[in-house]
Amino acid sequence: MRIRQIALVGEDLAAAKADIVDVLGLGGDYADPGVRKYGLHNAVWPIGDTFLEVVSPTQAGTTAGRLLEKRGGDGGYMVILQVDDIKASRELATAKGVRFADLFDGDGVHFTHLHPKDVGGAILSLDEMVPYDRWEWGGPNWTDNVKTDVSTKIVAAEVQADDPDAMSKRWAEVLGRERTGGGDVWSIPLKDGEIRFTRATDGRGEGVAAFDVAVRDPDAVRARAKARGRLGADGEVVLCGARIGLTRA
Repeated sequence: MRIRQIALVGEDLAAAKADIVDVLGLGGDYADPGVRKYGLHNAVWPIGDTFLEVVSPTQAGTTAGRLLEKRGGDGGYMVILQVDDIKASRELATAKGVRFADLFDGDGVHFTHLHPKDVGGAILSLDEMVPYDRWEWGGPNWTDNVKTDVSTKIVAAEVQADDPDAMSKRWAEVLGRERTGGGDVWSIPLKDGEIRFTRATDGRGEGVAAFDVAVRDPDAVRARAKARGRLGADGEVVLCGARIGLTRA
């Protein structure tokens, strides 16, 4: 089980794209036609073999639009994990009392959106791809868009919660994983990464607050962010309403 994609929601897709591409040094993006049924348009970039997505509403009354209103602007939207056995993952989630908000089974492509009210914090999706390196949401030729001279991989997601202990415990039992930590910071280790849970202190409520990216030169990325006005007073990069933790690749 690994983090394969992080999704953000932004009011202005073009503006979010410009910031993300410049600051993280990404290549081309893929516009997934499948999100139209949700009243959205999007952009998906590979970062190594992981993916970053921004969705933006194209009509009123969307889940993404309601999240923009609820959390007071752009921010995190979804955590997508790639699993090895979608049947077993669904059975465990069901056994733990989780409803499915949406699911799909196609030719080698499977996803399961767990109901956020039953898990907490964010939309959590469990996806399986055959073959394993495939990623339908990045497009059929996603490898052509890979550019890793600046950023190489998404390595963590951070979900903020009113009660990080309780939320991390719930996610761990639904995912069938162990957790570590204590107090206001908990973690669920995954293959090549982790999901962190921290206390919500920014007044925006529960949700995906941050994600970590492995980069070749953190100082250079911060300089790119500062030039675009995307560097906070604390020196933290903020893109599309989400804090970006930088680790050295």
